[in-house]
Amino acid sequence: MTYRTTALLAAALTGLIAPPSAAHAAEPPVGAETALNGNGECTFPMRKQIADTPWPLQRVLLDELWQDTKGKGVRVAVIDTGVDDVNPQLKQAVDASAGKDFLKPDKDSRDAGRGKTDGTVDDVGHGTKVAGIIAARPRNGTGFVGLAPEATIIPIRQNDERNSGKSNTMAQAIDHAIAEEADVINISQDTTQPLTAQSDLGRAVARAIGNDIVVVASAGNDGIKGELKKTYPAAFDGVLAVASSDRNNERAPFSQAGDFVGVAAPGVDIVSTVPGGGQCVDNGTSFSAPYVAGVAALLRAKYPKWKAHQVVAQIEQTAERSINGRDNYVGWGVVDPVRALDGAAGPIEAPTPDPGPPKPPAPEPAHLAMTETPQERDERLATYALGVAGVLVAVVAGTAIVVRDTGRRRRRYVQAK
Repeated sequence: MTYRTTALLAAALTGLIAPPSAAHAAEPPVGAETALNGNGECTFPMRKQIADTPWPLQRVLLDELWQDTKGKGVRVAVIDTGVDDVNPQLKQAVDASAGKDFLKPDKDSRDAGRGKTDGTVDDVGHGTKVAGIIAARPRNGTGFVGLAPEATIIPIRQNDERNSGKSNTMAQAIDHAIAEEADVINISQDTTQPLTAQSDLGRAVARAIGNDIVVVASAGNDGIKGELKKTYPAAFDGVLAVASSDRNNERAPFSQAGDFVGVAAPGVDIVSTVPGGGQCVDNGTSFSAPYVAGVAALLRAKYPKWKAHQVVAQIEQTAERSINGRDNYVGWGVVDPVRALDGAAGPIEAPTPDPGPPKPPAPEPAHLAMTETPQERDERLATYALGVAGVLVAVVAGTAIVVRDTGRRRRRYVQAK
């Protein structure tokens, strides 16, 4: 089985959720050549691992990030193409008993005929990558690990490479996540078809948020032209919409921009788990969203009394910003996992712009005297008197010198005669 990591076809049918948000094919980093074949395709099942630590994890002080929690007890629903529970890094992470498959088993599926309807069939590999970024367990031989490596994944299969998923099945998947008591829901799918809050999907998202669930969704990969447009479910109120950033903390060229974007997260050259074992490299906002979902899982574990909107606000407020506020490209900035976990000041209700540089102190006004006091007048007159006396002394002394010199010149003149 192979899955090409170039962009998939856009959705064209009414109500259709766009395919998983994989972007252009990635150039494999050093040590990843075993994960891709010569055509730039991710191959699985495979038993090779990428030894290097992926660049997004190199930027995070994991010991500091995990000093209080690794996400234990938090349940994260991954609504995607299924989540493989054979990969050793996910075997202990996936709660198959809570999973569900909303698609009919494909006759070509490697698990067809085995009666699996628990969401652990993933012929595409997309959902398995998403889940790994959130909760992959540590494993010898690889530097890759999930951001919340003790969180639990609820696998929900709702889409495949044929775009079988639709907005109504997405709504059903969200309701299933609510029933299974998810704390966080990750949705790495999108549609550009306008959907209202009263649509099936809009109401399902509202139910999830009403049940105090953090809903994280990818912004989409149609941003190459830089046009602003909404995608759903990311643009629904209350959803934390995630764009992709590159190694320079700038928007990845493919990342969709819009006024709904909440934050950005790494989405270029992303390493994660694939079905069967090992890891692969891919690009897309699909893999930025679970990075943020992993941070949300850690926050929910560390601050269990915080409400969902407070978790979202904390992630947005602590993001690394390029401007004083938010923009349409990376939202409030690129997520900073360690800083986000520092909630010592308590929860906040909404993000706010950073305070600007302090203003210089205003100059003190000059004192204006409209008249002078008697003392000031006496001092002024005394000064004048001293000045006049000094001038008179100078004049007298100067006159004496002139008279003296004149007398001398006259005597010399008489003697000379």
